[in-house]
Amino acid sequence: MKDLGPLKYFLGIEVARSSAGLFLCQRKYTLDVISETGLLGAKPSGFPIEQNHKVGLAKGEFLADPESYRRLVGRLIYLAVTRPDLAYSVHILSQFMQAPRVEHWEAALRVVRYLKGTAGRGILLSADYDLTLEGWCDSDWAACPITRRSLTVFCRGQI
Repeated sequence: MKDLGPLKYFLGIEVARSSAGLFLCQRKYTLDVISETGLLGAKPSGFPIEQNHKVGLAKGEFLADPESYRRLVGRLIYLAVTRPDLAYSVHILSQFMQAPRVEHWEAALRVVRYLKGTAGRGILLSADYDLTLEGWCDSDWAACPITRRSLTVFCRGQI
């Protein structure tokens, strides 16, 4: 066994330490995803998925190469480890891994364009936090066009 010093990079996750706590991000991994999709020169998107999207109701052509979609969504799933802002978009996109359509591919590329403008974002694990997990989202009664279920939630808990 060899001591390599303080952790700085592990499995694509960059770790920065300070008195405020630990900052985890995947900037290099994000740039690799953007580069792999060929969107380095694309205009960034302000948000990862459109509000009131109809991705679940897509009726377009099936992708000729579904493997590229699966690879991209798989990379986005791993990226969501340090990017909670991607959780909803990646959840929606991962529902169509079996038979992705052109609309699904375009929605995935929009997420990548969003990443282009937010490559350095991550999670700060604060040194002086009381470990209360909170989350919220506006209510959207029956917004899922497939199941007619609500897609939002509020939760609060003590860890």
